[in-house]
Order: sequence, then structure tokens, then C-alpha cells
Amino acid sequence: MKQLSLGESGFERKTKRTRKREFLDEMNLVVPWAELVSLIAPHAPAPGAKGGRPPFAVETMLRIHFIQQWFNLSDPAMEEALYDMALFREFVGLDAGEDNLPDESTILRFRHLLETHNLSLQILATVNATLAAKGLLLKSGTVVDATLIAAPSSTKNSSGERDPEMYQTKKGNQWHFGMKAHIGVDADSGLVHTVVGTAANVNDVTQAHALVHGAETDVFADSGYQGVGKREETQEINVNWHVAMRAGKRKVLDKSTPMGAMNRPGNRGGQLV
Repeated sequence: MKQLSLGESGFERKTKRTRKREFLDEMNLVVPWAELVSLIAPHAPAPGAKGGRPPFAVETMLRIHFIQQWFNLSDPAMEEALYDMALFREFVGLDAGEDNLPDESTILRFRHLLETHNLSLQILATVNATLAAKGLLLKSGTVVDATLIAAPSSTKNSSGERDPEMYQTKKGNQWHFGMKAHIGVDADSGLVHTVVGTAANVNDVTQAHALVHGAETDVFADSGYQGVGKREETQEINVNWHVAMRAGKRKVLDKSTPMGAMNRPGNRGGQLV
């Protein structure tokens, strides 16, 4: 990374070493940046033959992409954060006093580049391999879960149609339109090791078998995964399934018993199998 100008160098009086800075310093050390850059570089845009503004460095855009995921920032919010936060500029290697900062369209195009060439899963695999080699990914236990990702439901667009790969589903009393991300997470470190994308109406339990890597001994899940151990596709998976009890069943437990006491309202550890 290049040397920053005096205005970006941190020469101003220090106040506190924040959690954001601690986190980014750790990620700067553990993420295999050089390997990921070499993975993306063959697909990245090259400087134009007729000159013009050169594209931003692959590592710069990759670091911006990671910040987006870590801090849940939209493209416009990411653009604004680069202007507002010297910490983010330092992490991605940009200097507001000397460099142009990528706008939201540039950030969007980089994400589309990763999607077009199916690089996201390769990035995840590379990062996880590095973390496992350093002993930061223990792989003895996995937590599985799913989250809904909203998509525009309006038909007021050039095609006049909704995205045909998106579906609607009902969660509680609310309808959602979009897709669903099914995620396998290392139980000890909290690091994601597997991601599977489906339509929003796909039941969580049907994807549980795809979220384990095979080296764990225990898998933990919420009550949406009831019956997972009896499904045909999980019979070859030799793990202990720990699935939370449904809310209705917990409510009728005798609160004077040890299990009932642990499952009482407000007990954070109370969803027992």
C-alpha cells in the first residue's frame, strides 16, 4: 500500500483505538490479499489504449468490497463512507487529498465483475483455506441458518417484469420477495465457510446438508430445521444435530424443572433440543 499524505497519515492527536480499527487491522493481517488479487486480476478491466482515467487497483476495489460486506453498506453508503471516514480510506489505500475516490457505480461494477465470473465462492474458499491453515477456522462445529435478501418487486422497469429467479415467501405475518442465503458458520470463530443461494420460498431445512463441510462433529440450528436428522439427504452425514425447540413447545414446559427453567422467557441459552 502506498504512503499517505500528511492529512491522512494519522499525525493528528490520537483519541482512542476503536473496535473498527482493531477489526480492520486484524483483517489486514489474516486476509490473503495477494492471492485474491491474482484470482481477480485476469478478469479486471485494463487501462484503455486511448488513455483516459485508469481503473482503480484490484486490491483497492477488493478491500472496498470487503468493507461493504463487513459493515453492511450499500453502494451509495460505501461511497459516502470513503469520503467521511479516514479509517476506511487508510484501509483501502486511498488518499482524499491526492486520489479520486470510486463512486457508487464503480463499486457496483466491481461487484458485478465478481458475480459474472463466479469469483465470490472462489474468494470464500481461498480465505477459508488460509484461515484453516493458520488455525483460525477450527471446523469442529457448524451453525446453520438462512436469511432473506430482498429484491425489487415492482414491474416498473424496462422489461415490465419481476426478476424470474426471485420468489415471494411468508415469514411470520409478513410477505417477502427475493432470494434466500443459506449459510454455514464455524461455531467457534463465527467465520462463514459455506453459502448457498436459493429462491426465497425454499425451506431452510432442505439446504442443511449442503452447509456442512464434513469435518465437524456437531451442527447447531434454530427450530426451522426440525427433523433435519431424519431427512434422506442427511443420512450420510455423521454429525450430531442440535436443533432448537419450537416456541410453542417451550411455552408448555414445566418451569419448575431444570429444562423448563432454562427455556423460560429471557434466557438467552434457552432454546434446547
